[in-house]
Amino acid sequence: MHGHWLLIRLVRTFPNAPFVQAAREALGQSLTAENIVQETEYLRGEGRSSFERPYGLAWLLQLVAELREWDDPQARKMAANLHPLEEAALDRLKNWLPKLSHPVRIGEHDQTAFALGLMLDYAHGNDDQKFAELVVSKAQQFYLRDQNCPLTYEPSGEDFLSPCLGEADLMRRVLPSPEFARWLWTFMPQISTSGDEKWLQPVVSPDRSDPKLAHLDGLNLSRAWMLQGIAAGLPKNDKRLPSIMATAEAHRRAGLAAVTGEHYEGGHWLGSFAVYLVTKRGISGYLPLPVDRPAPSLR
Repeated sequence: MHGHWLLIRLVRTFPNAPFVQAAREALGQSLTAENIVQETEYLRGEGRSSFERPYGLAWLLQLVAELREWDDPQARKMAANLHPLEEAALDRLKNWLPKLSHPVRIGEHDQTAFALGLMLDYAHGNDDQKFAELVVSKAQQFYLRDQNCPLTYEPSGEDFLSPCLGEADLMRRVLPSPEFARWLWTFMPQISTSGDEKWLQPVVSPDRSDPKLAHLDGLNLSRAWMLQGIAAGLPKNDKRLPSIMATAEAHRRAGLAAVTGEHYEGGHWLGSFAVYLVTKRGISGYLPLPVDRPAPSLR
């Protein structure tokens, strides 16, 4: 799902780039009505109640949101084709979230905070007030009273998402800016006010050919966009902003340097993370880059 989202995001943002025709053809071959019927049947099959939950389902909703926001005939057709799968994913999530009694606080696919952020962005973009209210209620239930997130315990050896930053990036979507600023003082008192990035350093993957150890390159990318999101949720005079943005930039540089495609273990997903970061997809109010701007280098 995130690979197809990647193509859609790039074509939408850079419609005159050299890769557009090939990307459109690939999308047209995958996102047909016939293919989606089969995908929907598989998702709804017996014994698959937890299949791709929540990571893959959240990326599906992000893909649908991207298509719905794009004024393009092919996009409208693909969104219509995807509707049965979208409905199946929503049914799955609406049945699961009320039963979920505790958040999942890990740095891989099952993390609740990251998925809830994608779900909430979808709900707002789709004007789905009831789903938005469900997501917000779970975010408040899980995270509103959290304090002193143990940032020194991060990362675990196979993380590609930060549990602490992921939670904060979700809550800036949930709380008004002044309230979020107060919540963040309690939740992450470690954030520096000195203007430097020493409080949180980028990580290095020990083996980019290992499918799990390569996750750490993605962690740098997701940390960068989460830090940018946190900054976007704070008042403009917040004294933590210089340190947050300096730390985001350090992680951005480290993360993008690893997007080489040298190894499949990272190459099949790091591009999606890089594009999510450089196009600022998760920042509320962001508009696509001007259409005459060249496609960015991911190096």
